This record gives sequence, structure tokens and C-alpha cells, in this order.
Amino acid sequence: MSSGDLTVDGAKAHYELRMPLYEVSHVTAPEKTLLDHVRFVGARLVAGSCAADAARALYVCEADYEFSAPVERIDVDCTLAAVTVPNHVHLLRAAMGGKQDQALFDLSFTHATLRFRPPTPAELAVTQAVAGWMRALGGAAQLLFLAALVLAARSRRELLLLSAMFVAGQAACVLAMPHVSWQPAPRFVEAAAALTVAYVAVEILLLPQAGARWAIAGVLGAFHGLYFHLFLQNTGYSALWVLAGAAIAEVAAISVLALLLSQVVRMGKALRPVRVCALALLMFGLVWFGLRLRN
Repeated sequence: MSSGDLTVDGAKAHYELRMPLYEVSHVTAPEKTLLDHVRFVGARLVAGSCAADAARALYVCEADYEFSAPVERIDVDCTLAAVTVPNHVHLLRAAMGGKQDQALFDLSFTHATLRFRPPTPAELAVTQAVAGWMRALGGAAQLLFLAALVLAARSRRELLLLSAMFVAGQAACVLAMPHVSWQPAPRFVEAAAALTVAYVAVEILLLPQAGARWAIAGVLGAFHGLYFHLFLQNTGYSALWVLAGAAIAEVAAISVLALLLSQVVRMGKALRPVRVCALALLMFGLVWFGLRLRN
């Protein structure tokens, strides 16, 4: 996740972009590429510079822009996810004459309009719930873990229990983390999410009759809750709305995945699709975990 601050003064604007160094390591010519992928419609780039800030483990870019006339709203196009990592999120905060607005960008949402007016309570709730939805389904590890939960359930009743415990564990982690001194690093959270996929796959392959999977789902949900904890720290959003949006997205995804799995099992029962899929998930989890540790 990266963040940016845009300060507008009449027809002039100053922008600062801050991105974790490890997300820039594979970007070609980041001093030019990053600013090219954040565009303020109607603005001309006057000057820009980028440099690594080793003390904060950040790559920082600053740029000055000029519009043809003073603006009241700004259209923004942000495609940073296309040049960093697919699940990259950019939070843009903007200020103009004492008024503020903010926007969230990822691979699916690349355009926003900054209107510099206080949002209504309804707009806040919808924006933050949609952000939770986006984050719940925003990465391969999250989606594949939901698929692993579906594979691990041996009945509809168990699937409901696993889903409920996963969501509960996620929420419990988010509520508890502000009260503990330990703060996880983003790379640790990504590695842990990948490892949860591998763990569920091992359960399916080696312990097909294991009991109390609902408890495991709750514990692993807590690891995924760390991801939302970091997200809430960076955005300042309400945990209630973000978690509500995330829970709706996760339940919807689990329902779709369960339907697809039932069709696959019906058509290819002799091929033992559950074990084949579990083996694929195990390989993904271990490879992704290794890559996160290496980077």
C-alpha cells in the first residue's frame, strides 16, 4: 500500500507519493514511472523528483503541477497497481483551502474525482464498505484462502460454520490489534496470508477426518485480520464499515466458489478434484510464502 498527499492552492498543486521500498525494487526507472502513473487531469507537471528514504523504508516522490485556472474539483487517474504489484492500493489525501477529500485506487478502481467537500454519513458508509469489499477480494492469497475454506468443508453446515468463524476471527483481530504493542510489517502479513492457504491444504490432504476445523478457521481468520488492521491504520476508515463490506464480499465469494466446486465434483468425481485442488493450493501457498520471505 502507498499513500499520497495533494495540496492545492489556486491553480497550483503539490503532490507527495510515499511507497514501500520493496514494492519499487522491480519497477523500471521508478523516478519517472511512478509519477507517470498518477495523473491529475488538466494539470501540467512543472517539476518532479524521487529518492529512497532508507530510514523509513520508503520511496518518496514529490511533484509540482499547474492547472490552466483555479480548480474546484480534480479528476485523478491512478494505475500504480499496473507497475508495482496487482494487489497494490494507493490512498490519496487532498486538501484545498481548508477543505479535504480522499480517494482509494487499486487494479480495478483507477479513476476518482476529488470534490473538496465534506462527505455525507451515507457517502462515508458506502465508500468505506466498498473499500472493505475491494480489500477482501483484492489479492490472490485472500481469494485462494476462501477457496481453501470451501474445499475444507465436508458439508453445507460445516461451510457455514467455517465461514462464520473466519469472519469472526478477522473481526476479533482488527478490534484487538490497537491494544497491543506489536505492529506487523506488511511483508509479514502477506507471507502469513500465503501460509494460511498452505495450512488448510495440508489439513485437507493429510487430515481429511480432522475435527474442530471451525477453530482453525477462526485462528487463520485472525491472520487475515492483520491485513485489515494495516489497511485501517493507513486510511483512518471505520472498522465497522470496512469489516461489514469485507464480510459481505467474502460470503458472496464463498457462495460462488461452493457452487463452482459442487459442479466440478459432480462432473469429475473420479478425478478426485478436491485433492487435486488442495495440492495446487498447497503449492501456491508455499511458493508465495517463499517469495514474500525472499523479498
